[in-house]
Amino acid sequence: MATLSQSLPRVRCRQIGSSDLNGVANLLARGFRRRTVKYWHRALERMSSHSTPPGLPKYGYLLEQHGTPVGAILLIFSTVQTGTTSRVRCNLSSWYAEPAFRGHASLLILHATKDKNITYFNISPAVHVMPIIEAQGFSRYSNGQFLTIPALSGNSAGGRVTLSRPDSDPNAPFESYERDVLLEHARYGCMSLWCTTAERAYPFVFLPRLVKGFIPCVQLVYCRGVEDFVQFARPLGCFLALRGRPLVLIDSNGPIPGLVGRYFQGAAPKYFKGPQPPRLGDLAYTEAAMFGL
Repeated sequence: MATLSQSLPRVRCRQIGSSDLNGVANLLARGFRRRTVKYWHRALERMSSHSTPPGLPKYGYLLEQHGTPVGAILLIFSTVQTGTTSRVRCNLSSWYAEPAFRGHASLLILHATKDKNITYFNISPAVHVMPIIEAQGFSRYSNGQFLTIPALSGNSAGGRVTLSRPDSDPNAPFESYERDVLLEHARYGCMSLWCTTAERAYPFVFLPRLVKGFIPCVQLVYCRGVEDFVQFARPLGCFLALRGRPLVLIDSNGPIPGLVGRYFQGAAPKYFKGPQPPRLGDLAYTEAAMFGL
C-alpha cells in the first residue's frame, strides 16, 4: 500500500512573499467561493501596509508544488498594548488547501503556530475545522454572541459624555496607541469614535455588518473593556441608531448584564492557542476589521 507521502504530489511549505500574492489571491478565491479575487487582493494589500512585528511572516505560509500555490494560510501578526504592557498575537485566517493536497494542510497550521510565546487565535473557523484545531491544542475563548439594542439600555454614564471623531483631540486623558487603533480602523471602513468624560477618553471601534444578509447592525471590534461599552451603551446606541445601525453584536460567553438583548449560544465561536487568551471586546487588527465580513 502506498504511503501518504508516496500517494500525494511532492509539496513544500514556506512563507508567502510579495511575488506570491497574485497566485495566493486566485487560490483563496477558488477555496472561498463567496469571496472574489478582488476581495483577496484588497485583503493582501492591507496586510502589506500593516505594521507586522519584525522577524515574523508578513502574509503567512503557502504550500506549493513546482512553484504553484496549492494551499495557504494567512497570518496577521500584531503588537497589541494594554496600558504599559505589550505583547504579540496572531490572527489565523483563510486556511485552505486544494483537494488533492488536503493531506498536507496540517503543515500550514504547524508552521503557523510554532512560536510558543505568541498567542494565536481563530475568529471564524468553519464547523468542519473546529475538531481539527481542537486536536491541535486550540481552546474556545468565546462561546457565542450577544445581540443588543444599546439605545434601550437603562444605564447612564453619569455626567457629560461627548462623542467625537477619531482624529480629534479629546479634552481628557487618552492613550496614544488607542488613537492609532481608531485611525487605522477608520481607514479599514470601521466606525471609530471617542467617548469622552471629564475623567478620560474611551475608544470604540465598530464594524458595519448585515445580520442574515439584510438587517443592519455593527459588531464591537475594540474597546478598553466590555464594561466600558455597558457604561456608555445609551449614548453609543443613540449615535449608532441615528446612522441606521441600532443593533450591536458583542462576543460573549453569556448574557451581558446591563444590556437589553439576546444571547446566542454557539454563534461565531472563537479559539485561541498560546499563553494568554484574547480578551472579549478586542478584535483589533483581525480579518474581521481588516478584510471585512
